[in-house]
Amino acid sequence: MNDLTIRQMRPEEIALAIDWAAAEGWNPGLADAPCFAAEDPLGFFIGERDGQPAAVISCVNYGARFAFLGFYIVRPDLRGHGHGLKIWNAAIAHAHPRAIGLDGVVAQQANYQKSGFALAYANVRYGGAVTVPSAPNIGIVALADLPIALVEADDATVFPAPRPAFLRAWINAPGHVGRALMRDGRLVGWGVIRPCRTGRKVGPLVADDRAGAETILSALLANAGGGDIFLDVPAVNRDAVALAQGLGLSPVFETARMYTGAIPPLRIDRVFGVTTFELG
Repeated sequence: MNDLTIRQMRPEEIALAIDWAAAEGWNPGLADAPCFAAEDPLGFFIGERDGQPAAVISCVNYGARFAFLGFYIVRPDLRGHGHGLKIWNAAIAHAHPRAIGLDGVVAQQANYQKSGFALAYANVRYGGAVTVPSAPNIGIVALADLPIALVEADDATVFPAPRPAFLRAWINAPGHVGRALMRDGRLVGWGVIRPCRTGRKVGPLVADDRAGAETILSALLANAGGGDIFLDVPAVNRDAVALAQGLGLSPVFETARMYTGAIPPLRIDRVFGVTTFELG
């Protein structure tokens, strides 16, 4: 382990973690890197061996109480040498003393538990080609046209910490399309669809009920232009699972959402699509 040198990535280097994630089959978005750097540009780490990248990880701090860990990847030919543990410890130290969340592969769940993470629920990625469902567009508005404070307040019901810089970047990133649903002058749901290495992902998709989620999703899919769609849903939200299955999407893989420490109560029943497995 002693031959691994760890440092914080420069913002332009985050693209390397994105590329490694793509090689692992995680299908990142085309504009993810600058969005991910917006909230905590110091939260991305690279481990180098003989001057070459050997491992990457992120642990993005959202304010003073919460962080989210992702991009935990060791170069395949260097696995089994302890590099993963060393860079893991550096990321955890960056987050201290915050509670930390992650979406880990199920096979590593026991290892994460040894590091103090407790299982909250499973997230399941659904994917496939879809036919755009018909739904009324009454109340649908462009997400970027809403006051950002309104979106931030609604996001606080489903995410453990404020993330204003990330939300601004995510909503306005090139290729990202956001739609919101208003009822009687009140925001009841919103979502974003973005182009990825393969197809497009919808996330977040947040709504008060399944009908609202379907309306927002229909508006987002109208901008997709065909191809595969991916939706990451909390398995504990039965309406979200039913929505994905109703579109004819099939499970692709599953992650374990885990946390260290306490987080605020969240309305998981409003989460029909997780924002991103890498940043929460």
